[in-house]
Amino acid sequence: MSSYDYDLFVIGGGSGGVRAARVAASLGKKVAIAEEYRYGGTCVIRGCVPKKLFVYASQFHEHFEDAAGFGWTVGRSSFDWKKLVAAKDAEIARLEGLYKKGLAGSNAEILETRAELVDAHTVRLVKTGQTVTAKTIVIATGGRPNPHVALPGHELCISSNDAFHLEELPKSIVIAGGGYIAVEFANIFHGLGVATTLIYRGAEILSRFDEDLRRGLHEAMVAKGIRILCHDTLQQVSNAEDGLVLETLNSGTLQADVVMLALGRDPNTEGLGLEAAGVAMDERGAIVVDDYSRTNVENIYALGDVTNRVQLTPVAIHEAMCFIETEYKNNPTRPDHELIPTAVFSQPEIGTVGLSEEEAGKRYSELEVYRAQFRPLKATLSGRPERMIMKLIVDAASRKVVGAHILGHDAGEMAQLLGVTLKAGCTKDDFDRTMALHPTAAEELVTMYAPSYRIRDGQRL
Repeated sequence: MSSYDYDLFVIGGGSGGVRAARVAASLGKKVAIAEEYRYGGTCVIRGCVPKKLFVYASQFHEHFEDAAGFGWTVGRSSFDWKKLVAAKDAEIARLEGLYKKGLAGSNAEILETRAELVDAHTVRLVKTGQTVTAKTIVIATGGRPNPHVALPGHELCISSNDAFHLEELPKSIVIAGGGYIAVEFANIFHGLGVATTLIYRGAEILSRFDEDLRRGLHEAMVAKGIRILCHDTLQQVSNAEDGLVLETLNSGTLQADVVMLALGRDPNTEGLGLEAAGVAMDERGAIVVDDYSRTNVENIYALGDVTNRVQLTPVAIHEAMCFIETEYKNNPTRPDHELIPTAVFSQPEIGTVGLSEEEAGKRYSELEVYRAQFRPLKATLSGRPERMIMKLIVDAASRKVVGAHILGHDAGEMAQLLGVTLKAGCTKDDFDRTMALHPTAAEELVTMYAPSYRIRDGQRL
């Protein structure tokens, strides 16, 4: 008999924590999982899923406009923010129920309480004050928006969490940040009819993405009517009679109904008792783990955003499955963080996998770059002045495709399939041998036969 109350105790009910708990319980382990807010974590409750629902909602005004070019006459339309929020809430509640159902079906014990470490094997349940013990502990508490407390007036601003629960749709919004959360919400609010300004300290939005896609998206957003202020930051936010007043570094005074801060996310480790258990953290508060997601305390693992490795839901789930292999199947398995397909659900959308042109230029002595920019077929009748961009980055020596980047409709869907292709190590010759599917935008990926240009030792030829 075990001297512990549980074989496994999981702190955090997001995607990674739930997967670890559910699968371990299905293997016959005695498992408990604790979550202080709602099961499903950032992705399901206040991230990817509700955001994508809002993206869909924000696209309909363009769909209505485009219909005219195809012979449709669309009547007067209107938008009800409260109906969207209510429908989103109902769907999120359904998904949370499925997460709990999966845990219960595997015989994991579901605890709705904050849990904090007392020592390496002991957890305190805050709601009751009870302490329990576990042989193995997994910490999967995710991340939270950085409140940017150095900004005077930060308490007047909202985060991406709050954006899903606004009582009223604002007439105007300023979003601070240039990452994917800021960019996605700028497109969402603009699509719903909100006057939108994006302010970002960098030279261009979406750092670490391919430069062509960054510039292409920036131009498309400006063409839609989104104001983008680069090389600039908020200095102060204060109340005014008719909203908020913002002082900026370079653009003077701005006014808005709502200010949203999308200035990065912090690991959610504060007050977890990590110090008491001897768990090491880095300077940002992220839990330090080895290649197998184990902390410096042998029986404690950490998964997902709380480790600040790759902040994506599928990565947390993958890390959870690797933990199961390592801890319970005698098959030590390192999470594979290479060639992760990524999407930005902007409008137009970005889908990417592998190295950007800039990153590849530092890694390989010579590259072939295949680039196509074109008007998609749908835009020919709709009259919308949009352009798609597709790029393949190829190591000239091996002919292996090391990066694929798309800007345009359904870019994320294409990137998922390209992820399989690049993971399999396909070469440009494999792309060339593949028959095109016509008429599609994706056929451009297999019909770019001659490189647009080459890069040798970091220099374009």
